[in-house]
Amino acid sequence: MQIGGKTQQEALATLRDMTTDMEQPSVSEHTSRIEKAQRYMQANNIAALYLNAGTNLAYFTGMQWYASERLVGAILPARGDVVYIAPTFEIDSLEERKLIAGHIEGWQEHESPYALFAKLLSDIDTANGSKIAVDESTQFFIVDGFSKALPNTIEIINGSEVSAHCRMQKSPHELALIQRAMDMTLAVHKATASMLKEGMTTTEVEAFINEAHRKVGASGSYFCIVLFGKATSFPHGVKDPQVLKANDLVLIDTGCKLHGYLSDITRTYCFGEPSAKQRLLWNSEKQAQIAAFNAATVESTCGDVDAAARHSLEAEGLGPDYTLPGLPHRTGHGIGMDIHEWPYLVKDNPHQLAPGMCFSNEPMIVVPGEFGIRLEDHFYVTDAGPVWFTEPSNSITEPFND
Repeated sequence: MQIGGKTQQEALATLRDMTTDMEQPSVSEHTSRIEKAQRYMQANNIAALYLNAGTNLAYFTGMQWYASERLVGAILPARGDVVYIAPTFEIDSLEERKLIAGHIEGWQEHESPYALFAKLLSDIDTANGSKIAVDESTQFFIVDGFSKALPNTIEIINGSEVSAHCRMQKSPHELALIQRAMDMTLAVHKATASMLKEGMTTTEVEAFINEAHRKVGASGSYFCIVLFGKATSFPHGVKDPQVLKANDLVLIDTGCKLHGYLSDITRTYCFGEPSAKQRLLWNSEKQAQIAAFNAATVESTCGDVDAAARHSLEAEGLGPDYTLPGLPHRTGHGIGMDIHEWPYLVKDNPHQLAPGMCFSNEPMIVVPGEFGIRLEDHFYVTDAGPVWFTEPSNSITEPFND
């Protein structure tokens, strides 16, 4: 595929809505998630899991709400129905968003939601558990409020023990949603590459990518990083826009959300003719990405996958470890309803890979003061081995497979 040559209008015209045949997770899927959490809690002396407004509340109950200074959440007990907690004046709004049955307990503005939480815990079926798991994303002031309102006999633990156990291995429907989100963002990447022109700013490209994500059916870009030239050596960008020049490296990292599930793809390529050094290190980056992919079997640990990428780079004279020129960060992260979630492909992580786990694969090469190359595609694990969500790039001048 040619880089550049199209107008923005021509590039947008190649895109279509890709979401019309995709459905939200069903009530039965949310119910199965709750049942899995409850089995785990019963087996591990956990009385309940507090779900704060945000990802975990949406994952287990389908309730879409935002975290703020007012406590909105739910108690998922070891046995029985979910109990929601919200300011009384918000109850009607929550009722119309509720997918999973459960009473909504209200608190008035002058009342303590933490005292209400403690009271509700005394009424639910805890299966004789003595620990309360609190959603790992919960703001500190809420956890502090819980700790002061609860009896000293109750131990508060990190809720990721439960939420990660449930969320790390994706269902077939979750994999399908992630796959489609990735397909959408890959189409956006292709359209973006086709309309690049000398003199264009990174700000202009970001605006195009946002509009292109809308064209494929998303609400816009969930995030977007566009870097040209020397700025590509900063993994997550620089504060000022850049202007595209002939023979610049282009690094674009972006993604979107589909029914709560995320995409995240990075492409690095040359707008013109790459130098011999850029071409050599681009190939080293791709080899490291393939080495990590090949190591991602159910017999492997997350640390094994990271080590495979680093060994590949070290064989090319890069690194070792986090030394630059080389790879300054972990090889990859989990992905699902959060852009970064468990488990992580990081050095010495002993967590074993299992079917349904989804990962980014992005062993970036940074040459300080010159350029950086990040190729990021995602894969999921099966009993037969890893499977790409998106196929890796062809070359530094042909970043796509068609």
